[in-house]
Amino acid sequence: MSETSPSGIGAASAAVKLKRGKEGPIRAGHPWVFSGAIAAVEGSPEAGAVVRVRDDTGTVLGVGLYNPRGSIAVRLVAGVDEPVDAALVRRRVSDALTLRRRMGLVGESSAFRLLNGEGDGLPGVVADVYDRFVSLQLLNAGAERLRGLVLDALDDVLEPRGVFERSTGGARREEGLEDRVGLASGQELPERVEIREEGVIHLVDVRRGQKTGFFLDQRANRAQVGRLASGLRVLDCFAYTGGFSLAAAKGGAARVTAIETSGPALELARAAAARNEIPEERIEWRAADVFDVLVADGSGRERPDLIVLDPPPFARHRSDRDRAVRAYRDLNRRALRTLAPGGMLFTFSCSPHVTRELFVHVVATSAPPGTRLQVLASVGAGPDHPVLPAHPEGEYLSGLLVRAIAD
Repeated sequence: MSETSPSGIGAASAAVKLKRGKEGPIRAGHPWVFSGAIAAVEGSPEAGAVVRVRDDTGTVLGVGLYNPRGSIAVRLVAGVDEPVDAALVRRRVSDALTLRRRMGLVGESSAFRLLNGEGDGLPGVVADVYDRFVSLQLLNAGAERLRGLVLDALDDVLEPRGVFERSTGGARREEGLEDRVGLASGQELPERVEIREEGVIHLVDVRRGQKTGFFLDQRANRAQVGRLASGLRVLDCFAYTGGFSLAAAKGGAARVTAIETSGPALELARAAAARNEIPEERIEWRAADVFDVLVADGSGRERPDLIVLDPPPFARHRSDRDRAVRAYRDLNRRALRTLAPGGMLFTFSCSPHVTRELFVHVVATSAPPGTRLQVLASVGAGPDHPVLPAHPEGEYLSGLLVRAIAD
């Protein structure tokens, strides 16, 4: 168990009072209080401290974790006046695990997101499970203040073999927090953690891989590719460790070409293909730039029947949005020109500042002249990434499966 809770965790000893008329989003369930909505701060709360949120009449709307820096001043943890303590954190973790069990995600060698920040009532806390190990991220000052309670709850509820922390990135730095990477509790992780998903074995580098080691949000979409791929030529762009490529090959694809610039990621992908007993000639692993490949493949090579585009986020900040839109349009235009006639494109954006509506518009306006697009599916992250209906900011992954046909 961790030592005593840090100052500021427990019952609120400070409060923020909202300006008149600013309580509407909070009453509707939005979990953030923006600094511009605050009329006064009562007391002297430190970063990460528990505060009550009051409307202009003094009525308590909930309790949350305070941040004196940045535009998000309070991240709500509860809609009632209750202590943010070990009991609350344990309840949140227990509820989250019960939900994942109900969805059939918990089992031997399974992988799933256990805690998805605001969606699971613990803002800034992300916990992904890989077999019996947990990859943990604490992304803001409030989550940092809850660290000991979260570790205790994970050990108590989940009983993992080990918890590896990967609390890094710009969000922490904006709140004055240093990065923290290393073993947080339990035993050391193996170099590669083996997980199983829809009959496919994946290998995860929790220590050094992207995000928490793997893209768990694409689970259902990888399964969709597996169902579509039988007999098709598949081009997997930004393949990383081969999640979509392996699903396509196991689904009976005639040929898979995987494009990725990272040597370590490709090495892990090849090892996973061997672990799945996929013949080497079934998947071509190419270390190349996707933009160059799409141009080359669209000008004479045998064209793919299915292209998967899962690029990194092009807009990490609101100021990047226009540049990101241009990049997404260019990328999707190249892919649509590369597709075989009647082929399908499964395209994604994980840029939080590019809304789903905007992304749909970008894809629709990327079609070459004489090409008509049919939308076959509009998708997002899997059900282990819950979001609040009043919190669209929590829904970052947008995906479209389209078919390109000649007019």
